[in-house]
Amino acid sequence: MMNLYSPLILASKSPRRQQLLKAAGFDFEIRTKDVNEDYPADLAAIEVAPFLAQKKADAFLPELDNEILLTADTVVIVDEQVLGKPADYNEAFEMIELMSGRTHLVCSGVCIADKSQKHIISDTTEITFKTFSKDEIDYYITNYKPYDKAGAYGIQEWIGMTGVTAMSGSFYNVAGLPVHKVYDILINNFQ
Repeated sequence: MMNLYSPLILASKSPRRQQLLKAAGFDFEIRTKDVNEDYPADLAAIEVAPFLAQKKADAFLPELDNEILLTADTVVIVDEQVLGKPADYNEAFEMIELMSGRTHLVCSGVCIADKSQKHIISDTTEITFKTFSKDEIDYYITNYKPYDKAGAYGIQEWIGMTGVTAMSGSFYNVAGLPVHKVYDILINNFQ
């Protein structure tokens, strides 16, 4: 495991973020709390994920002692519209149908902080989907239940394997954490 001067806290319920951070060689503790994920209506879509990552961090910072905190948020953007996590089957279907045969952006925001410093980063990946039939969309939602995923899909699942025709940027960013950027900040600023 990578040695950091202080213990690392991952403030995320996402099993994908936990898996990615562990695979990158970091030992960490998970802490979670519910944070209101509202953002200003006039905020540019590309700024939403870093804004929410910082908002999540601000909820934890007063409780930190000697720890390093990592918070993150990922959104999908289509036509400047932010797609978060779908509430139900119908919303998931609408989201995937909206992205079908088109290119969309996946933006992750990350905040890494301790008592003396705060680093806010973002990463954006461009994804192009093939045109999905209604049966394919139904199959994916019914079998994978992507209700905990921004944009109603996980790139590492069936829909990513069969439907992504082009990608520009980091695969791991789409999976929920721009590991290459997180690694650089942790190693260069907290070790």
